[in-house]
Amino acid sequence: MISRQLTLEDKRLEPVAEKVQAGERLSFEDGVALYHSNDLLALGWLANHVREQKHGNLCYYNINRHINPTNTCVAHCRLCAFGRDANAPGAYTMALEEVLRTAATGYDEAVTEFHIVGGLHPDLPFEYYLDLLRGLKERFPHVHLKAFTMVEIHYLSRISKLPVRDVLLKLKEAGLGSLPGGGAEIFHPRVRKVICDHKTSGQMWLQVARNAHELGLHSNATMLYGHIETAEERVDHLLQLRALQDETRGFVCFIPLAFHPDNTALSHLPKTTGFLDLKNIAISRLLLDNFPHIKAYWIMLTPPIAQVGLRFGADDIDGTVIEEKIYHDAGAKTAQALRRSELLRLIHEAGRDPVERDTLYRPVTRTADGQPRVDTTLAVNV
Repeated sequence: MISRQLTLEDKRLEPVAEKVQAGERLSFEDGVALYHSNDLLALGWLANHVREQKHGNLCYYNINRHINPTNTCVAHCRLCAFGRDANAPGAYTMALEEVLRTAATGYDEAVTEFHIVGGLHPDLPFEYYLDLLRGLKERFPHVHLKAFTMVEIHYLSRISKLPVRDVLLKLKEAGLGSLPGGGAEIFHPRVRKVICDHKTSGQMWLQVARNAHELGLHSNATMLYGHIETAEERVDHLLQLRALQDETRGFVCFIPLAFHPDNTALSHLPKTTGFLDLKNIAISRLLLDNFPHIKAYWIMLTPPIAQVGLRFGADDIDGTVIEEKIYHDAGAKTAQALRRSELLRLIHEAGRDPVERDTLYRPVTRTADGQPRVDTTLAVNV
Protein backbone atom coordinates (compact mmCIF):
# COMPACT_ATOMS: atom_id res chain seq x y z
CA MET A 1 0.00 0.00 0.00
CA ILE A 2 1.55 3.30 -1.12
CA SER A 3 1.35 6.12 1.40
CA ARG A 4 -1.27 8.78 0.76
CA GLN A 5 1.52 11.34 1.16
CA LEU A 6 3.30 10.04 -1.94
CA THR A 7 2.11 11.00 -5.40
CA LEU A 8 3.71 9.04 -8.23
CA GLU A 9 3.86 10.81 -11.56
CA ASP A 10 5.73 7.76 -12.93
CA LYS A 11 3.41 4.83 -12.32
CA ARG A 12 6.22 2.39 -13.21
CA LEU A 13 7.62 3.17 -9.76
CA GLU A 14 4.62 1.72 -7.93
CA PRO A 15 6.14 -1.75 -7.28
CA VAL A 16 9.43 -0.17 -6.16
CA ALA A 17 7.65 2.27 -3.85
CA GLU A 18 5.68 -0.56 -2.29
CA LYS A 19 8.89 -2.49 -1.58
CA VAL A 20 10.57 0.58 -0.05
CA GLN A 21 7.66 1.26 2.27
CA ALA A 22 7.49 -2.42 3.25
CA GLY A 23 11.19 -2.39 4.13
CA GLU A 24 12.06 -4.89 1.40
CA ARG A 25 15.44 -4.97 -0.34
CA LEU A 26 15.49 -3.56 -3.86
CA SER A 27 16.79 -5.61 -6.80
CA PHE A 28 19.07 -4.73 -9.71
CA GLU A 29 15.98 -4.23 -11.87
CA ASP A 30 14.49 -1.92 -9.25
CA GLY A 31 17.64 0.17 -9.26
CA VAL A 32 17.61 0.50 -13.03
CA ALA A 33 13.95 1.51 -12.90
CA LEU A 34 14.79 4.24 -10.41
CA TYR A 35 17.56 5.62 -12.62
CA HIS A 36 15.32 5.55 -15.70
CA SER A 37 12.60 7.51 -13.92
CA ASN A 38 12.48 11.30 -13.96
CA ASP A 39 9.94 11.46 -11.13
CA LEU A 40 12.51 13.17 -8.95
CA LEU A 41 10.14 14.23 -6.19
CA ALA A 42 8.93 10.66 -5.77
CA LEU A 43 12.52 9.41 -5.57
CA GLY A 44 13.26 12.08 -2.98
CA TRP A 45 10.15 11.24 -0.94
CA LEU A 46 11.06 7.54 -0.85
CA ALA A 47 14.70 8.22 0.03
CA ASN A 48 13.71 10.69 2.73
CA HIS A 49 11.32 8.08 4.14
CA VAL A 50 14.24 5.65 4.55
CA ARG A 51 16.58 8.38 5.80
CA GLU A 52 14.19 9.50 8.53
CA GLN A 53 13.56 5.91 9.61
CA LYS A 54 17.31 5.58 10.19
CA HIS A 55 18.20 9.03 11.52
CA GLY A 56 15.07 10.99 12.25
CA ASN A 57 15.80 14.69 11.78
CA LEU A 58 19.52 14.51 12.57
CA CYS A 59 22.24 15.75 10.22
CA TYR A 60 25.88 14.96 10.91
CA TYR A 61 28.96 17.08 10.26
CA ASN A 62 32.54 17.15 11.48
CA ILE A 63 35.47 19.49 11.98
CA ASN A 64 38.12 18.12 9.65
CA ARG A 65 41.10 19.12 7.57
CA HIS A 66 42.19 17.73 4.21
CA ILE A 67 45.88 17.06 3.62
CA ASN A 68 47.21 16.07 0.18
CA PRO A 69 50.90 15.19 0.66
CA THR A 70 51.68 14.95 -3.07
CA ASN A 71 50.03 15.40 -6.43
CA THR A 72 52.75 13.48 -8.26
CA CYS A 73 51.12 10.39 -9.71
CA VAL A 74 51.95 7.57 -12.12
CA ALA A 75 48.33 6.66 -12.91
CA HIS A 76 47.50 9.32 -15.54
CA CYS A 77 43.75 8.84 -15.14
CA ARG A 78 41.67 10.63 -17.75
CA LEU A 79 39.19 11.65 -15.06
CA CYS A 80 41.78 13.50 -12.97
CA ALA A 81 42.95 17.12 -12.96
CA PHE A 82 44.98 16.73 -9.75
CA GLY A 83 47.79 14.33 -10.66
CA ARG A 84 51.07 15.48 -12.25
CA ASP A 85 54.17 13.86 -13.62
CA ALA A 86 57.14 14.30 -11.29
CA ASN A 87 58.77 17.03 -13.41
CA ALA A 88 55.60 18.72 -14.62
CA PRO A 89 54.73 22.31 -13.71
CA GLY A 90 52.76 22.42 -10.48
CA ALA A 91 53.95 19.04 -9.23
CA TYR A 92 54.73 18.98 -5.52
CA THR A 93 55.64 16.59 -2.73
CA MET A 94 55.57 17.67 0.89
CA ALA A 95 58.43 16.87 3.21
CA LEU A 96 57.20 15.35 6.45
CA GLU A 97 57.75 18.58 8.39
CA GLU A 98 55.68 20.40 5.81
CA VAL A 99 52.86 17.91 6.32
CA LEU A 100 53.00 18.56 10.06
CA ARG A 101 52.99 22.35 9.55
CA THR A 102 50.03 22.07 7.18
CA ALA A 103 48.15 19.94 9.68
CA ALA A 104 48.64 22.58 12.37
CA THR A 105 47.39 25.57 10.36
CA GLY A 106 44.32 26.99 8.71
CA TYR A 107 41.55 26.46 11.24
CA ASP A 108 40.11 28.19 14.28
CA GLU A 109 38.70 25.16 16.07
CA ALA A 110 40.35 21.89 17.07
CA VAL A 111 39.78 19.31 14.35
CA THR A 112 38.85 15.71 15.04
CA GLU A 113 39.96 14.29 11.68
CA PHE A 114 42.75 14.59 9.14
CA HIS A 115 41.59 13.36 5.73
CA ILE A 116 44.77 12.34 3.87
CA VAL A 117 44.91 11.31 0.20
CA GLY A 118 47.38 11.96 -2.59
CA GLY A 119 48.93 10.75 -5.81
CA LEU A 120 50.72 7.49 -6.50
CA HIS A 121 54.27 8.80 -6.25
CA PRO A 122 56.89 6.93 -8.30
CA ASP A 123 59.77 7.46 -5.86
CA LEU A 124 58.51 7.83 -2.28
CA PRO A 125 59.28 4.75 -0.17
CA PHE A 126 56.68 3.00 1.98
CA GLU A 127 58.48 4.31 5.05
CA TYR A 128 57.49 7.87 4.08
CA TYR A 129 53.83 7.01 4.62
CA LEU A 130 54.52 5.25 7.90
CA ASP A 131 56.56 8.21 9.13
CA LEU A 132 53.80 10.58 8.02
CA LEU A 133 51.23 8.76 10.16
CA ARG A 134 53.60 8.39 13.11
CA GLY A 135 54.48 12.08 12.99
CA LEU A 136 50.86 13.20 12.86
CA LYS A 137 49.82 10.83 15.64
CA GLU A 138 52.68 11.99 17.85
CA ARG A 139 51.96 15.69 17.23
CA PHE A 140 48.15 15.35 17.27
CA PRO A 141 47.39 12.25 19.36
CA HIS A 142 43.64 12.88 19.62
CA VAL A 143 43.00 13.50 15.91
CA HIS A 144 41.67 10.57 13.90
CA LEU A 145 43.76 9.75 10.81
CA LYS A 146 41.53 8.82 7.87
CA ALA A 147 44.11 8.15 5.22
CA PHE A 148 44.85 6.51 1.86
CA THR A 149 42.27 5.23 -0.57
CA MET A 150 42.07 1.55 -1.54
CA VAL A 151 43.97 2.53 -4.69
CA GLU A 152 46.80 4.00 -2.63
CA ILE A 153 46.90 0.95 -0.36
CA HIS A 154 47.21 -1.36 -3.36
CA TYR A 155 49.99 0.84 -4.76
CA LEU A 156 51.82 0.78 -1.42
CA SER A 157 51.58 -3.00 -1.54
CA ARG A 158 53.28 -2.98 -4.94
CA ILE A 159 56.14 -0.65 -4.02
CA SER A 160 56.79 -2.30 -0.65
CA LYS A 161 56.42 -5.83 -2.08
CA LEU A 162 54.21 -6.67 0.90
CA PRO A 163 50.74 -8.23 0.86
CA VAL A 164 47.90 -5.72 1.20
CA ARG A 165 47.04 -7.15 4.59
CA ASP A 166 50.58 -6.54 5.89
CA VAL A 167 50.57 -2.99 4.50
CA LEU A 168 47.34 -2.26 6.34
CA LEU A 169 48.67 -3.76 9.57
CA LYS A 170 51.81 -1.61 9.42
CA LEU A 171 49.79 1.52 8.66
CA LYS A 172 47.40 0.72 11.49
CA GLU A 173 50.31 0.30 13.89
CA ALA A 174 51.62 3.70 12.74
CA GLY A 175 48.30 5.41 13.56
CA LEU A 176 45.89 4.80 10.69
CA GLY A 177 42.33 5.02 12.05
CA SER A 178 40.17 4.43 8.95
CA LEU A 179 40.18 4.74 5.17
CA PRO A 180 38.37 7.20 2.88
CA GLY A 181 36.33 5.81 0.03
CA GLY A 182 37.93 7.44 -3.00
CA GLY A 183 39.20 5.70 -6.11
CA ALA A 184 36.17 3.45 -6.49
CA GLU A 185 34.97 5.48 -9.52
CA ILE A 186 32.77 2.93 -11.38
CA PHE A 187 33.69 -0.72 -10.86
CA HIS A 188 32.68 -1.95 -14.33
CA PRO A 189 35.75 -2.79 -16.48
CA ARG A 190 34.30 -1.07 -19.56
CA VAL A 191 34.22 2.26 -17.78
CA ARG A 192 37.54 1.87 -15.97
CA LYS A 193 39.31 1.10 -19.24
CA VAL A 194 38.32 4.56 -20.49
CA ILE A 195 38.52 6.80 -17.42
CA CYS A 196 41.26 5.19 -15.28
CA ASP A 197 42.91 2.38 -17.24
CA HIS A 198 46.08 2.25 -15.11
CA LYS A 199 44.32 2.43 -11.77
CA THR A 200 43.52 -0.46 -9.43
CA SER A 201 40.68 -2.61 -10.78
CA GLY A 202 37.23 -2.48 -9.26
CA GLN A 203 37.61 -6.00 -7.89
CA MET A 204 40.94 -5.14 -6.26
CA TRP A 205 39.38 -2.01 -4.71
CA LEU A 206 36.75 -4.23 -3.12
CA GLN A 207 39.35 -6.75 -1.96
CA VAL A 208 41.43 -4.03 -0.27
CA ALA A 209 38.30 -2.79 1.48
CA ARG A 210 37.52 -6.36 2.56
CA ASN A 211 41.02 -6.76 4.00
CA ALA A 212 40.75 -3.44 5.85
CA HIS A 213 37.39 -4.34 7.36
CA GLU A 214 38.66 -7.76 8.44
CA LEU A 215 41.43 -5.97 10.35
CA GLY A 216 38.93 -3.76 12.18
CA LEU A 217 39.47 -0.67 10.01
CA HIS A 218 36.27 1.01 8.90
CA SER A 219 36.07 2.89 5.64
CA ASN A 220 33.84 4.98 3.43
CA ALA A 221 32.85 4.16 -0.13
CA THR A 222 32.21 6.30 -3.20
CA MET A 223 30.88 6.23 -6.74
CA LEU A 224 31.92 8.76 -9.39
CA TYR A 225 28.96 9.48 -11.66
CA GLY A 226 28.20 11.78 -14.56
CA HIS A 227 30.81 10.76 -17.17
CA ILE A 228 30.44 7.74 -19.51
CA GLU A 229 28.72 5.25 -17.22
CA THR A 230 25.26 3.80 -17.83
CA ALA A 231 22.43 3.45 -15.33
CA GLU A 232 23.05 -0.29 -15.29
CA GLU A 233 26.72 0.24 -14.44
CA ARG A 234 25.84 2.58 -11.59
CA VAL A 235 23.44 0.01 -10.14
CA ASP A 236 26.03 -2.75 -10.53
CA HIS A 237 28.53 -0.59 -8.63
CA LEU A 238 26.11 0.10 -5.79
CA LEU A 239 25.06 -3.52 -5.44
CA GLN A 240 28.68 -4.71 -5.31
CA LEU A 241 29.21 -2.32 -2.41
CA ARG A 242 26.03 -3.57 -0.77
CA ALA A 243 27.16 -7.19 -1.11
CA LEU A 244 30.52 -6.44 0.52
CA GLN A 245 28.77 -4.56 3.31
CA ASP A 246 26.59 -7.63 3.92
CA GLU A 247 29.82 -9.56 4.34
CA THR A 248 31.97 -7.22 6.44
CA ARG A 249 29.76 -4.44 7.89
CA GLY A 250 32.85 -2.25 7.59
CA PHE A 251 31.53 0.66 5.53
CA VAL A 252 30.42 3.67 7.54
CA CYS A 253 29.34 6.15 4.88
CA PHE A 254 28.67 6.28 1.14
CA ILE A 255 29.49 9.42 -0.85
CA PRO A 256 28.12 9.88 -4.38
CA LEU A 257 30.72 12.00 -6.19
CA ALA A 258 29.75 14.23 -9.09
CA PHE A 259 32.30 14.19 -11.92
CA HIS A 260 33.97 17.54 -12.58
CA PRO A 261 35.35 17.50 -16.14
CA ASP A 262 37.26 20.79 -16.29
CA ASN A 263 41.01 20.46 -16.80
CA THR A 264 40.75 16.71 -17.39
CA ALA A 265 41.11 14.60 -20.54
CA LEU A 266 37.32 14.32 -20.45
CA SER A 267 36.69 18.06 -20.44
CA HIS A 268 34.37 17.71 -23.45
CA LEU A 269 31.77 16.05 -21.24
CA PRO A 270 29.02 18.17 -19.66
CA LYS A 271 28.92 18.85 -15.95
CA THR A 272 26.33 17.13 -13.83
CA THR A 273 23.05 18.88 -13.12
CA GLY A 274 21.36 19.39 -9.77
CA PHE A 275 18.69 16.98 -11.00
CA LEU A 276 21.24 14.19 -11.52
CA ASP A 277 23.00 14.98 -8.25
CA LEU A 278 19.81 14.65 -6.22
CA LYS A 279 18.79 11.51 -8.13
CA ASN A 280 22.09 9.82 -7.21
CA ILE A 281 21.77 10.75 -3.54
CA ALA A 282 18.23 9.39 -3.44
CA ILE A 283 18.95 6.14 -5.28
CA SER A 284 22.05 5.54 -3.18
CA ARG A 285 19.94 5.75 -0.03
CA LEU A 286 17.34 3.38 -1.48
CA LEU A 287 19.72 0.70 -2.77
CA LEU A 288 22.33 0.80 0.01
CA ASP A 289 19.97 -0.36 2.74
CA ASN A 290 22.86 -1.67 4.87
CA PHE A 291 24.92 1.55 4.76
CA PRO A 292 24.26 3.64 7.85
CA HIS A 293 25.11 7.02 6.32
CA ILE A 294 24.80 8.81 2.97
CA LYS A 295 26.73 12.04 2.48
CA ALA A 296 25.77 15.14 0.51
CA TYR A 297 29.34 16.35 -0.07
CA TRP A 298 29.01 20.12 -0.24
CA ILE A 299 32.42 20.60 -1.90
CA MET A 300 31.27 18.81 -5.05
CA LEU A 301 27.56 19.59 -5.01
CA THR A 302 27.64 23.23 -3.84
CA PRO A 303 26.14 24.07 -0.44
CA PRO A 304 22.62 24.77 -1.85
CA ILE A 305 22.35 21.36 -3.56
CA ALA A 306 23.81 19.68 -0.47
CA GLN A 307 21.08 21.32 1.61
CA VAL A 308 18.39 19.91 -0.67
CA GLY A 309 20.19 16.57 -0.54
CA LEU A 310 19.39 16.44 3.17
CA ARG A 311 15.75 15.95 2.08
CA PHE A 312 16.68 13.43 -0.61
CA GLY A 313 18.23 10.71 1.53
CA ALA A 314 21.47 12.22 2.83
CA ASP A 315 22.07 12.54 6.57
CA ASP A 316 25.59 14.01 6.46
CA ILE A 317 27.00 17.17 4.88
CA ASP A 318 30.74 16.50 5.52
CA GLY A 319 32.84 19.03 7.39
CA THR A 320 34.95 22.15 7.43
CA VAL A 321 37.55 20.63 5.02
CA ILE A 322 39.87 23.71 5.32
CA GLU A 323 41.70 23.18 2.01
CA GLU A 324 40.36 21.01 -0.82
CA LYS A 325 42.58 20.60 -3.89
CA ILE A 326 41.49 17.59 -5.93
CA TYR A 327 38.08 18.80 -7.10
CA HIS A 328 39.08 22.43 -7.27
CA ASP A 329 41.83 21.48 -9.74
CA ALA A 330 38.96 20.01 -11.78
CA GLY A 331 37.06 23.27 -11.80
CA ALA A 332 34.97 23.18 -8.62
CA LYS A 333 33.72 26.71 -7.85
CA THR A 334 32.78 26.07 -4.22
CA ALA A 335 34.75 27.51 -1.32
CA GLN A 336 37.70 25.44 -0.14
CA ALA A 337 36.47 25.56 3.43
CA LEU A 338 33.40 26.29 5.53
CA ARG A 339 33.41 27.42 9.12
CA ARG A 340 31.49 25.48 11.73
CA SER A 341 28.98 28.35 11.95
CA GLU A 342 28.32 28.11 8.20
CA LEU A 343 27.75 24.36 8.38
CA LEU A 344 25.29 24.90 11.22
CA ARG A 345 23.45 27.55 9.22
CA LEU A 346 23.16 25.24 6.20
CA ILE A 347 21.80 22.41 8.33
CA HIS A 348 19.36 24.59 10.27
CA GLU A 349 18.07 26.21 7.06
CA ALA A 350 17.40 22.72 5.68
CA GLY A 351 15.23 22.06 8.74
CA ARG A 352 17.58 19.46 10.22
CA ASP A 353 19.13 19.15 13.67
CA PRO A 354 22.94 19.28 13.53
CA VAL A 355 25.09 16.74 15.35
CA GLU A 356 28.86 17.11 15.41
CA ARG A 357 30.43 13.69 14.93
CA ASP A 358 33.85 12.11 14.79
CA THR A 359 34.99 10.07 11.79
CA LEU A 360 33.18 6.98 13.09
CA TYR A 361 29.96 8.89 13.78
CA ARG A 362 30.27 9.05 17.53
CA PRO A 363 28.87 12.32 18.94
CA VAL A 364 31.38 15.06 19.75
CA THR A 365 30.90 17.56 22.54
CA ARG A 366 33.06 20.63 23.13
CA THR A 367 34.64 21.78 26.35
CA ALA A 368 34.47 25.41 27.46
CA ASP A 369 37.71 26.14 25.61
CA GLY A 370 36.49 24.46 22.41
CA GLN A 371 38.36 21.18 22.71
CA PRO A 372 36.52 18.14 21.31
CA ARG A 373 35.44 15.35 23.58
CA VAL A 374 34.53 11.98 22.05
CA ASP A 375 33.21 9.08 24.08
CA THR A 376 35.36 6.35 22.55
CA THR A 377 33.55 3.72 24.60
CA LEU A 378 30.55 4.16 22.32
CA ALA A 379 30.19 1.76 19.43
CA VAL A 380 30.87 2.97 15.91
CA ASN A 381 27.61 4.37 14.54
CA VAL A 382 26.98 1.72 11.93
